[in-house]
Amino acid sequence: MLGVTILGNNSALPAFDRHPTAQVVTLDEFLFLVDCGEGTQMQMAKYKIRRSRIQHIFISHLHGDHYFGLIGLITSMGLLGREIDLNLYAPAPLLELIEMQLRVADTSLPYKLHFHALEGEGVIAKQEKFQVSCFPVSHRIPCWGFRFEEVKAPRKVNPELARHHEIPAIFFDRLKWGENYTRKDGRVVLNETVTDPAPRPKSYAYSADTCYDESLVEKVRGADILYHETTYLKDLADRANARFHCTTHQAASIASKAGVGKLLIGHFSSKYEKLDQFLEEARELFPDTYLALEGVSYRL
Repeated sequence: MLGVTILGNNSALPAFDRHPTAQVVTLDEFLFLVDCGEGTQMQMAKYKIRRSRIQHIFISHLHGDHYFGLIGLITSMGLLGREIDLNLYAPAPLLELIEMQLRVADTSLPYKLHFHALEGEGVIAKQEKFQVSCFPVSHRIPCWGFRFEEVKAPRKVNPELARHHEIPAIFFDRLKWGENYTRKDGRVVLNETVTDPAPRPKSYAYSADTCYDESLVEKVRGADILYHETTYLKDLADRANARFHCTTHQAASIASKAGVGKLLIGHFSSKYEKLDQFLEEARELFPDTYLALEGVSYRL
């Protein structure tokens, strides 16, 4: 299962009971925190997100609405007796800020914090069931998007056919990865005779804060769900561009060009109390669009 739970969907200023950016990506048993704006801890408690299950945190950039909640979260983890390692992926200057905050508070974490500086495009975290890659986006300061993907064997075993060809169940995992099987009598059973192509691995792309930039299309192409910022409605395209942000139509255009499955829009400016028009405008160009609403989980 792949999904995302929205904890914060507003831009720089908390307003109208909307909070700065934060969300939790779920991939099977793994939870990933993406950005950590002010109030993230309270939102996690409200929506019953267990801190202890988060082993990877990704910070897109160093504007406060994307990381001001981080020091509170990592120190709270320590106060609650966390012992499991925590991996933090972020722009390099964040490490100095964290170390300074811990130092002036005379605080030592009871767990190991592994800091991974975001320095170039590519895979930044990979385990047996998932991989996470990062890519630069066009913002006022260095800023990164993230793509979360399942890691799955490319083939699906047909147990009935495999047994018919006298292939033992212990070999099924190797069949999933494309191996042929050699029987005791020396006959080779070709992989494609007992397997089928597996479904395409699911993916979620988080584009972070960015102005309209069509180079993003290839980074998020084919994602099952794309989260793209829509700070402004379409009539404020000039303001969006000047502030390195996007409008509803611009986000929908990227989603359409990239051939994604669904589009989630968020990072709403605090100048807007109601969000209905955001959805209406984005759906003019990309019908399968949804508001990233706090407390809602969007699953595949």
